[in-house]
Amino acid sequence: MEKEQGQGMMAVIAALIANILVAISKFVGYLLSGSAAMLNESIHSVVDCSNQALLLIGDKRAARPVSQLHQFGEGRAKYFFSTIVAMMLFFGGGALGVMEAMEKIFHPAHEVGNQWLVIGILIFGMIVEGSSLRIAFKEIKELNEEKLPLFHFLRESRHSEILIIFTEDFCAVIGLLLALGGTILTMLTGNALFDALSGLLIGLLLMFAAVFLAREFYSLIIGESVTANDLKKIKAAFSRSEVKRLIDIKTVHLGPTEIMIAAKIDIIDEEEAHSYTVVNMIEEEIRRNLPDKKVYIYIETDEYDPNYIRK
Repeated sequence: MEKEQGQGMMAVIAALIANILVAISKFVGYLLSGSAAMLNESIHSVVDCSNQALLLIGDKRAARPVSQLHQFGEGRAKYFFSTIVAMMLFFGGGALGVMEAMEKIFHPAHEVGNQWLVIGILIFGMIVEGSSLRIAFKEIKELNEEKLPLFHFLRESRHSEILIIFTEDFCAVIGLLLALGGTILTMLTGNALFDALSGLLIGLLLMFAAVFLAREFYSLIIGESVTANDLKKIKAAFSRSEVKRLIDIKTVHLGPTEIMIAAKIDIIDEEEAHSYTVVNMIEEEIRRNLPDKKVYIYIETDEYDPNYIRK
């Protein structure tokens, strides 16, 4: 359980270190060049540093023990802080970057100096961000036990921090490539418009990524059920001779590794006197089937009524 809770956070720490190094180099590059793309990349890296700090705060809050006020713990704190990160990425990284790029596009005095230095800093940034992205891929590989396609895994995963870090690192690498392309075209043509356009594309990329993340985190905060594979493991525990029918089952993630299960079952007449024993055996099997999860289980026994209408 402790290993599973820690998964995803190594990518956060790696991304924080990478972004601090890259942010410093980008700001130096911007001050010496006046590049709009470099300014956007600098803003992007500073926002990312703040984002990783927020994710670490969210992880610490999520690890708090249960209390009288939060009787199921604070696991969803990760989702709350991840949502704030998505909004910062949208407004702090994307929208601000677009505004800066638009100003450069319509500013006739916009020039890009020290272009070789800018190119060197961008290449350095790609190396550092690429290393961070590689760590994110490694974390995804460990979490993706079902070997799902990458995008499918990102949509299915309940680990908000790995979703954010992968998206940030991926956008960082693409953004650096766009900035490099804009700088090279500016250098070859002598037209700084290409630099401004690359800055605009970087800002739009960040805004698109933020909208994608916000949609995912909205669903997580509202409360998502377990994955299809975990639901299959849970239902397997009810497939026993003592259980006549699984009448109903509901699940919800209280955090990346915490779930609540509520079920109603119809036990065969011969075992009704020992229903508590049957329920205990079901709970034990569910926990064996989900060793990486902290599970809250509530099972009610009832008699199946085909005419009953759920509201």
